[in-house]
Amino acid sequence: MLIVNALIELNLPYVDSLKGRRKIVTSIKDRLKNRNISIMDISGEYPKEALLALCFLSSNEPQAQKKLQSIEAIMQRHYPEISYSLSYELL
Repeated sequence: MLIVNALIELNLPYVDSLKGRRKIVTSIKDRLKNRNISIMDISGEYPKEALLALCFLSSNEPQAQKKLQSIEAIMQRHYPEISYSLSYELL
């Protein structure tokens, strides 16, 4: 059994307020929760950047990689205008 910890760093240059950032982050969180992923917003106070922490369990490494690819596919399909980076570690 593997524990996968991941971070998604979002760059939101067109967002001017915390309310605007919260709207985007909530939308992303709602889409990823359907994939059985625990997610938490750990962003600071700067509205043009967001940081999401993700955690999920996987029975093996190929399954973990598949789920990480599905996360990237969701981000690319539903949020093409958002610049992001995904980093992760397998424990």
